[in-house]
Amino acid sequence: MAEEGDVVSKTFRALVERADRKFARVRDFPSYGRAQGQHYFQKVFKAYMRLWKYQQEHRTELVKAGLNRWEIGEIAGRIGQLYFGQYTRTSEARFLVEAYVFYEAILKRRYFEGCKVKDLGVRFKELRFYARFLLVSLILNRTQTVKVVVEKLKALVDDCNANFRETNFKEWKLIVQEIVRFMNADTTFTIASARPFRYSAIFDCHPNSVQNVARFHAKKVLKFRDAILMSYHRNEVKFAELTLDAYRMLQCLEWESSGSFYPKHLAETKENGVVVDYSGTSGLIDMKLVADMTDPTLPPNPRKAILYRPSVTHLIAVSFIKPV
Repeated sequence: MAEEGDVVSKTFRALVERADRKFARVRDFPSYGRAQGQHYFQKVFKAYMRLWKYQQEHRTELVKAGLNRWEIGEIAGRIGQLYFGQYTRTSEARFLVEAYVFYEAILKRRYFEGCKVKDLGVRFKELRFYARFLLVSLILNRTQTVKVVVEKLKALVDDCNANFRETNFKEWKLIVQEIVRFMNADTTFTIASARPFRYSAIFDCHPNSVQNVARFHAKKVLKFRDAILMSYHRNEVKFAELTLDAYRMLQCLEWESSGSFYPKHLAETKENGVVVDYSGTSGLIDMKLVADMTDPTLPPNPRKAILYRPSVTHLIAVSFIKPV
């Protein structure tokens, strides 16, 4: 049994290293990447899907071999990163929802919090997780989630300052200030009755029904496929490299689902009809949970590139990029 556990542990570590190497190749790909980059992303997704399935099938042996909860959280976070990267390249809402599913699971199951690790490297992983989850939640208009994550991020930064006095967390303090300023400026947070900026088929008429657009559309097919959103003002309200005005333009160029494709509360995973206990090391996240979460009644979102204070050469390069 001990030898079998060693084999499982070694296989798992090998799969982690292989997936990490592939992830490193695509991590810094620009969000407006060329079509050939898609080949690498498919390989990375395949590697992480294999890794995720393996840790689910051999979770008991891996826990006995010393697998930490934060390691499961890191794998789930990488998968969320990959999905969000695909969203920024394609603007397909299903990828954004997939990223949210994984990030929300990390938060609810306390993969990082529960381990109580006094390891600076693990703390930085948790800080980066909160920052990425905030960005995904902002774009999805999950205001309550944003508020919860902001409070957790604040508490974590304070905890890090108290326990790692030799390390400077000034950058993370600025990130907290940025998101708080962003929330105070955005009407979604300050006005409870404020409508989302997304185009809603429930509240707004379809573009083809607008008289002028319909007349033009009859002569020539009108398709809005690509957009470049950028900002260059000083001292803008922003979070990371997403400024408030770019965020609002991003929202205006996307469709709000008209069906039940964006559930507010995802069902808990069950085994044999019993709710699973997540107090131990668990990796039960369904990678196909929202695979079909698309709205066939809506046209695709236009692809968008978001640039923060780009140089002229950068802007020109993006303008001539081929679609994914």
